Amino acid sequence: MELFGELFGNVLNFTWQQGLMVLIGFVLIYLAIKHDMEPALLLPMGFGAVLVNLPFVNTEAIETLFNAGIASELFPLLLFIGIGAMIDFGPLLSNPKMFLFGAAAQFGIFFTLCLAMLFGFDLKDAASISIIGAADGPTSIYVANYFKSNYQGPIMVAAYSYMALVPIVQPPVIRAITTKKERMIRMPYQPSSVSKGTKIIFPIFVTIAPKSAELIGFLMFGNLVRECGVLDSLSASAQKELANLITLLLGISVAFKMKAEMFVTPETLLIIALGLVAFVFDTVGGVLFAKFLNLFSKNKVNPMIGAAGISAFPMASRVVHKMGRAEDPDNFLLMHAAGANVSGQIASVIAGGLIITLIENLL
Repeated sequence: MELFGELFGNVLNFTWQQGLMVLIGFVLIYLAIKHDMEPALLLPMGFGAVLVNLPFVNTEAIETLFNAGIASELFPLLLFIGIGAMIDFGPLLSNPKMFLFGAAAQFGIFFTLCLAMLFGFDLKDAASISIIGAADGPTSIYVANYFKSNYQGPIMVAAYSYMALVPIVQPPVIRAITTKKERMIRMPYQPSSVSKGTKIIFPIFVTIAPKSAELIGFLMFGNLVRECGVLDSLSASAQKELANLITLLLGISVAFKMKAEMFVTPETLLIIALGLVAFVFDTVGGVLFAKFLNLFSKNKVNPMIGAAGISAFPMASRVVHKMGRAEDPDNFLLMHAAGANVSGQIASVIAGGLIITLIENLL
């Protein structure tokens, strides 16, 4: 009877903010199951959002998991090993100019940093919010945690949500700033052989990036495991079991920051809006850079390739390829887009390191 009374009292204390967060949790679960949108992440994130907002649930276990995996930066770093093992840098190494598109597609990060400060966020929070534009969840988590941002929950949710929404957000943006003629530009693919030695040296060389050495280092270590040729079983495990398990744990850990009192605020809506701005302007920056190159290049680049320079791998490259085929069924852009896409994976991590360096020098 006493237990029933306690439970009834907790139900009476259930607020509309908690109800809203439970609803958001169900929406995430629906998107994961019904529409197959990043299910390994959105499903545990949605379930966690429901769990931490029930009035009779003790969230100490999730808090412990959050502190052990995210506050310590363990989960993002381990996840980067899995991501690195998934990536084939061959298309990028065979066409190094694709590095430029990865760099150009980070424009939205720095634009949003300035915009967030105009809206009153302090420098560290503004920097954390801007990294949403990288479309790279682990980097967003790493930077937000590095700066001890007050808005880690909304930043994490926005970063992973926009990653999942790449096929919805990018196409209208690309169409708005390109012509049909530009979208039909063909880019013949002439594969050049990249030696095994080059593929092994590349991840070791790239690890020298300043301030993001731990991020880029774990990403490149995963790639080295893939390319070395003597750890095939570990490479397969990193791509599948490790990546999936860490993503699952990361999703439910993030939910600790989705408690109603921390999440249902005007700042949260603003952060989600700023994240969309960052994502859109990253896409715009990549496309416009490609159009700029075409002013001086004899061999024209399909401007949509620039949009694949964001970090959302491999979704962004698939979106560009699909849009190219929609305009011209015989236009095959996938390998070009993949080169820009893996470049964006590196560039987003380096951009995170640059943001950290920039903010630390200003403070």
